[in-house]
Amino acid sequence: MRSLLQALAEIDKTHRYFVFMNRETGPELVPPAENWVAAPLEVRAVNRPARILCEQTELPSQALRHGVDVLFNPGFTAPVFGPCPSVTVFHDLQHKRRPENFRWFDLPFWRMLLYASAHRSKHLLADSEATRDDLLRFYHLAPEKITVAPLGVDPAFFALAQRRRPQPYFLSVSTLHPHKNLDRLIRAFAEFHALRSEFRLVIAGMRGFHTGQIEKLRADLGLESAVHLTGWIPREELYDLFAGAFAFFYPSTFEGFGLPVLEALAAAVPTACSNIRPVSEIAGEAALTFDPGETSAILEAMKLMVCDDKLRSRLSAMGPERAARFSWKETARITLRALARAADG
Repeated sequence: MRSLLQALAEIDKTHRYFVFMNRETGPELVPPAENWVAAPLEVRAVNRPARILCEQTELPSQALRHGVDVLFNPGFTAPVFGPCPSVTVFHDLQHKRRPENFRWFDLPFWRMLLYASAHRSKHLLADSEATRDDLLRFYHLAPEKITVAPLGVDPAFFALAQRRRPQPYFLSVSTLHPHKNLDRLIRAFAEFHALRSEFRLVIAGMRGFHTGQIEKLRADLGLESAVHLTGWIPREELYDLFAGAFAFFYPSTFEGFGLPVLEALAAAVPTACSNIRPVSEIAGEAALTFDPGETSAILEAMKLMVCDDKLRSRLSAMGPERAARFSWKETARITLRALARAADG
């Protein structure tokens, strides 16, 4: 959101923007431009039921009070009864494709709210062609209602390529959720570590639904000192991890986009990722791909990354060039066109 809003501010000096924020959101989210206004709401996002209720009640009221012409909803859901047209972003439809990854008491709300926002919104933006295909498949929407708006990459990652000092560790950046397939990554690393004990595996990401299982697996395999789970870390620490990584691994079994892969490519980190849509489509020839369902395939990718210097050099060189195709300014242009169309009816 910070990157997208900043890009919108750079390309659009005409329209006025109100940024409705929860109480945890800092003022830095709002671009420092005259046509951008902070509009804080009295809700804490950490309380999900309160946030959902606020989105369905207070947000429409505030949008009406501020005379909003079109409401941009960046994360799946929108007010069912809004005072103006909505443009809503869908990052994926995992609740349809992989419902087993959701808690039983969350799933009904995902189904109801996402169905409502998909049909009530004037226009939808999908992160990838794969997500657009899922929207058409599961919600039977008119194709012209959905536009693909690929995510961009923070320019700071391109700068990391200039200060890379690879150390003997593999990096994976991911929330600890079941579909991220981190348990299989750890099992593959256990076999690799038996061959090359100087290497470590660093998994950077927030603690998710699968954290307990991952911690238990790490302990069962005796890898407490070799596998580091960072939890949430500040952005600067994340940059340092990319700058020092020997290689980057992304074994996810389901994605709507796969932004960490793009960030690794931009930073010139040799990257290996799942051969699933849309991750493999984003990476193209700039990453080594593997079957995420096969531990042996991940292990083989690890061996190749360490033993094949030419492969590693080629991937490192191709990464930034591939990532340069994804720009937040282009995402902002697509978003602005969708907002204008929705506002014009």
